[in-house]
Amino acid sequence: MAGSKATFEDEADRFEKPVFSAVIRPHRSLSPHGFRIVMVLVCLTSIVASLPFVIMGFWPVAGFFGLDFLGLFIAFRISYRQGQAFELLELTPIRLLLRKVSERGEAHEWLFNPLWTRLDREVDDEFGLQELALTSRNQHVVIARDLSPEERETFADAFSQALSAVKRGY
Repeated sequence: MAGSKATFEDEADRFEKPVFSAVIRPHRSLSPHGFRIVMVLVCLTSIVASLPFVIMGFWPVAGFFGLDFLGLFIAFRISYRQGQAFELLELTPIRLLLRKVSERGEAHEWLFNPLWTRLDREVDDEFGLQELALTSRNQHVVIARDLSPEERETFADAFSQALSAVKRGY
């Protein structure tokens, strides 16, 4: 009996083990350290540029330089907050899980049967792969929106191979 139990557990593990897993995050080209450097440089530039105006008595100009700095800081903070959003895609032989988490932490989940799911591609001749979507029965969910067309193509190829392997029984 012990041998049959181990076989059952091995089979259960096989069906729950991910065949494909990916986390997609929006790209941010400036690291937090780079952000601090940029903000220090902008602040110093604003101070240096506003000093002659303050010395001549046009002190309100310094306030406008400060508003420019504040606007840039707020724009970067909003961008970094939006960068906290992500998509999780996990494919096992018995299910396909898509979880989208917004920058506020709100999560939406879709479960698909991999045997009934296909990956739809919208390709533009000039700009490449524009949209990827998971389609299964009544559901059509766009994925990998934060990737560039080249990255989206690489991701689509890898995911398509994994989905095909699951459908064949890998």
